[in-house]
Amino acid sequence: MSGDAPRISGSSVVKLARGVRLREDPVRGQTVLLAPESAMALDDIAVAIVEALDGKRSLERIAADFAEKFDAPVARIAEDVETFIHELAVRRMLEIVE
Repeated sequence: MSGDAPRISGSSVVKLARGVRLREDPVRGQTVLLAPESAMALDDIAVAIVEALDGKRSLERIAADFAEKFDAPVARIAEDVETFIHELAVRRMLEIVE
């Protein structure tokens, strides 16, 4: 992982960066996150996380919502969310709102 990713914590509020969007790839039958010079295939969990990045809720709030929805430990969900978000940040696919 790169050291030049923005600093993101559970209290961060993020959204997809300009030009980054979700698209269905009907040929491969999967959802892809497209950026101007890259693409990333996503599984169902990653799609749910990306769809939750509304620029209004903190990562902590998103993790708490998922923990309630899926009846899972919030600490585990938060760890998974933050790990995936860091990967998006390294790829410059996110904008930090606050």
